[in-house]
Amino acid sequence: AEEETVEIAVQVNGKVRERLVVPAVLESAEVERLALADEKVQAVLEGKTVRKVIVVPARLVNIVAS
Repeated sequence: AEEETVEIAVQVNGKVRERLVVPAVLESAEVERLALADEKVQAVLEGKTVRKVIVVPARLVNIVAS
């Protein structure tokens, strides 16, 4: 049977900062939105500009900020 949820690692500048458990059917854009809205991620991004967000479906979200 297909997994109904997936755990997605959220990386900021190459370091895993958070893991989100999301429905497996979620679109990449929605996963990206959830990752950027996460409290821990927000704390790490404070004062930085998000340059790039790479979403690997069902695996990870990589946020590049400076």
